[in-house]
Amino acid sequence: MSAVPTRGESEGFIDISGRRLHYRWLSPHLDDTPVVFLHEGLGSVERWKGFPSEIVRRTGHPGLLYSRYGNGWSEPLHEPRPWDYMHQEALRSLPEIVDSLVKRAPILVGHSDGASIALIYAGSGGPVEGLVLLAPHVFVEQETVDQIASSLAGFHGSEMLEKMTKYHAEPEMTFRGWADIWLSPTFRAWNIEEYLAGVVCPCLLIQGDGDEYGTTRQLDVIEKTVPAPVQRLVVGDAGHSPHLSHPDLVADAVHAFVGGLP
Repeated sequence: MSAVPTRGESEGFIDISGRRLHYRWLSPHLDDTPVVFLHEGLGSVERWKGFPSEIVRRTGHPGLLYSRYGNGWSEPLHEPRPWDYMHQEALRSLPEIVDSLVKRAPILVGHSDGASIALIYAGSGGPVEGLVLLAPHVFVEQETVDQIASSLAGFHGSEMLEKMTKYHAEPEMTFRGWADIWLSPTFRAWNIEEYLAGVVCPCLLIQGDGDEYGTTRQLDVIEKTVPAPVQRLVVGDAGHSPHLSHPDLVADAVHAFVGGLP
């Protein structure tokens, strides 16, 4: 189980789409638009580390974190992930989260899979004030597949399983649920470009210049297709998690973006 919440935090569990999910509020007493954090494929509430707290501190907006089904301390996976698992999260689970916990149009901060989920949600008409997209995926790149295959090949011989135990109740199930679907031949055709034209809120795109799981071609497609204002930040000397390797730089950018929202 996670650590006891500190002052200004509250956490618990909620049933969403028939699954028990772990969530945490940061500064829930604040009255401004909530910022909802959507984690990566191997992420969780704790895996964000101190980044959400810094965003809440700088912006004055409350923050909501939750671990999706199969991740963190939420209900473990009972079956392989389907090819449209991000669509299910964006079109079923996230609207329930917003209706049950947020109760107004949020700002979404998504990382990797979480950024893709944010795009599907916003592009399908989900109420949202702004999107911060960290290392988003809109189509499958060979670079992504190669990196995940490499991670799978070395999983049991590395420290990855032990490290994941700090963040997930069933770390091996979490890892296989993510790796197996991304490496499935069926998933090669996964593409969410059709949702981009429906994104009508401002967007901030952030990616490391050394991202091992994708290239800036993802940002190019979003910037070209989304009709709303789009800002872009490529972080030098950063990989797939620029918010963890360069937290001050990324937090500054998010703070400025949130402050400029209508």
